[in-house]
Amino acid sequence: MPGTRKLGRPTAHRNAMLRGMVTYLIENGSIETTLTRAKEVRSLAEKMITLGKKNTLASRRAALAYITKEDVVKKLFDEVAPKYEARSGGYTQIFKLGPRRGDAAEMALIRLIDDAKKGE
Repeated sequence: MPGTRKLGRPTAHRNAMLRGMVTYLIENGSIETTLTRAKEVRSLAEKMITLGKKNTLASRRAALAYITKEDVVKKLFDEVAPKYEARSGGYTQIFKLGPRRGDAAEMALIRLIDDAKKGE
């Protein structure tokens, strides 16, 4: 999966970290992390949700190759992706939370948009 930021880590470590964060985001709906990581996770999570909307065998296998837990892939295809069927992108929101105590890193909350509230 493409990414532009190095996040101060070697390639394998960065890819593993981002895969874990995308898996956690889809599993739980939100993550509190640094702003830079949130921006990277946003791009990857939206690609996974788009794969989920296609709902083909090839897209399921592509998602399984990236997401680290099989039950999260099942949740992506059965629960998460159908919520966004009418939406053509922008499945996540990032909220800035201010600086982290200790190192003053800009923190952010990334979460999946709850589309059910908007439609009514």
